[in-house]
Amino acid sequence: PPPRPAMGDVPEPCPQAPLAVLSKVELRVSCKHLLDRDTLNKSDPCVLLLMQSQGQWMEVDRSEVIKSNLNPVFAKIFTVDYYFEEVQKLRFEVYDSHGQAGVGTHDDDFLGGMECTVGQIVAQKRVTKPLFLKYGKFAGKSTITIISEEISGNNGYVELAFRAKKLDDKDLFSKSDPFLEIYRIDDDRSEQLVYRTEVVKNNLSPIWEPFKVSLNSLCSCEEKRKLRCVVWDYDSRGKHDFIGEFFTTFEEMQKAMGENKVQWECMNPKYKIKKRNYKNSGVVVLLDLKIHRVYSFLDYIMGGCQIHFTVAIDFTASNGDPRNSCSLHYINPYQPNEYLKALVAVGEICQDYDSDKKFSALGFGARIPPKYEVSHDFAINFNPDNDECEGIQGVVESYQSCLPKIQLYGPTNVAPIISKVARVAADEERTKEASQYFILLILTDGVVTDMADTREAIVRASYLPMSIIIVGVGNADFTDMQILDGDDGVLRSPKGEPVLRDIVQFVPFREFKNVSAAATRSCL
Repeated sequence: PPPRPAMGDVPEPCPQAPLAVLSKVELRVSCKHLLDRDTLNKSDPCVLLLMQSQGQWMEVDRSEVIKSNLNPVFAKIFTVDYYFEEVQKLRFEVYDSHGQAGVGTHDDDFLGGMECTVGQIVAQKRVTKPLFLKYGKFAGKSTITIISEEISGNNGYVELAFRAKKLDDKDLFSKSDPFLEIYRIDDDRSEQLVYRTEVVKNNLSPIWEPFKVSLNSLCSCEEKRKLRCVVWDYDSRGKHDFIGEFFTTFEEMQKAMGENKVQWECMNPKYKIKKRNYKNSGVVVLLDLKIHRVYSFLDYIMGGCQIHFTVAIDFTASNGDPRNSCSLHYINPYQPNEYLKALVAVGEICQDYDSDKKFSALGFGARIPPKYEVSHDFAINFNPDNDECEGIQGVVESYQSCLPKIQLYGPTNVAPIISKVARVAADEERTKEASQYFILLILTDGVVTDMADTREAIVRASYLPMSIIIVGVGNADFTDMQILDGDDGVLRSPKGEPVLRDIVQFVPFREFKNVSAAATRSCL
């Protein structure tokens, strides 16, 4: 975005307005007539989504594996950014998965691929194409169908927790293995799979794990839209037995907020006709429902909220001894070192958005006075009660006076600082209605020691009103940073939970230190 015009200036038209041309699109995938690669039972398909980036195909995300099914409907919903002034190439690849070994990418596991663009899917809403093997051969009669839906402005999500009681027993020698599917019924009467729970083995009163879905996906943000919920008894050969179904709406589900519970009778229409005394095939209970509104950075800016910046500086020993001219923290009386250059270049852009021009300034990875113990989140002005500095100049002065007093050490732990800002953002969100947005600017020389904790902290932070800009200083290997950025694929926590939204932007400073502020701006 352009800097704010001074009084009397006429603002120049912005050459790039990326905000206007970006929307998010949800893609649902299903296949028909897949090739049967397994000798004893049917293929266990999984879909990989790849995007073309600088001529290379990069895996962005993958679906779950569906056991023993040649006509799978995948529960996974792929979310992609749609820039409608760009041609964004997509490739879907279907593989036969092998249990613990995961998805093999060998030719004999490849069930077929299809290429298209995001624009084609968005324009047609529903695309069905044949799957091709290598060298342009058809994969038999196999087809893949992609259904797209642009996400509207109301980008909230809902957390649901279901259980069932006294379900019909479908198994001879053990109890049913139930799972629940939720379908949204669209205006054209077609059904879209919203979510499929895990299977609870051998249990007629299962409690399923709570799950999150976007309001867009669940009901197209229309509370009265009809939903069909189906309970099945899982069969490892893919022939699941129908236990029963019920119909509801998101409006009805909302009665489960707080201490209340909502329940539905699970009905099997065939039994209803055949059996005279038939009551139901069990009861499904919604134990809890939580609605979360997700605000985008744009919502905060448009809502006139305050932007609060925190700068975090890497004081680990890998930066080099500040008394040595090779150090990125070199104390040079004649010109700014690499950290100061990066701080001023990026900080001055950020300063435009901050109304009070106060920056919290923290350091990590150094031994600090008085006891010279390692700290991963200390105030560089050594005032823990008030870590704010007046503008970027104040941060520069605090940095210069702090550097001779500390001992560069390690390891490079980034998670504590992310968690510290996240706590403040969470408190702010609880007390006020989206009135402050937090931006954490991390200046670092590269390799992160606590990568797992950092990924976990970023996934947690993605639910809060905050973003993270990581500026890579020096010429180190920034592979870790690119992983955290998530532009080449969805960042996940160590347990596999994806970020709710992409909140990390990585900028290698070496590529920007010689370009104009306007060019740097467009990358943040």
